[in-house]
Amino acid sequence: MAQRPMRRNIGQRERSEFDQRTLDIRRVARVVKGGRRFSFRATIVIGNKNGKVGVGVGKGADVALSIDKATYSAKKNLMVVPVTKSGSIAHDVLAKFGSAEVLLRPAREGRGLVAGGPVRLVAALAGIHNLTGKILSRSSNKLNNARATIEALKKLKTK
Repeated sequence: MAQRPMRRNIGQRERSEFDQRTLDIRRVARVVKGGRRFSFRATIVIGNKNGKVGVGVGKGADVALSIDKATYSAKKNLMVVPVTKSGSIAHDVLAKFGSAEVLLRPAREGRGLVAGGPVRLVAALAGIHNLTGKILSRSSNKLNNARATIEALKKLKTK
C-alpha cells in the first residue's frame, strides 16, 4: 500500500516581515432584546522596526478571530516614518486624536525611548530608538493614544 507524503508546516504560518504587538484586548457588548451579546475587540500594532508602522482594530466572536482581523487592518493602515540616522525624529511634533494628545520630541543618541504605554510601543515598532514622548491629555484610552502617536508621526517632515 502506498504511503501518503508527509505534510509539512502543519500549524505554522509563514514568517511575516513585520513584528506584531497586542496593545489591547477587550470584551465588548451589544445589547439586544434577549440580553447582551459579547464579542472581542483587539488592537494590534505592527511594524518592521525600519520606518514602517501601522495600528489596526478588529472585532470578532473570539480573541483569535479579532486578532486576525486587527492584523489585517493594521497592514492596510501602514505608514512610512522618516527616521533620522541617529534613530530619532527630525523635530518636535504635537498631535491629537479624539481627546488624546501626544507630544513627541527628538532625543540625542543613547537616550533611548523615554515614553509610556502606546507611544513607546508605536515608536519602537517604527524603528525609532531615541525619542522623548509625553501623553499630554488625561485620556487613558490606549487606542486613541496610539492613533494620536500615528498622527504625530504623519506630521513629521524630513530635513
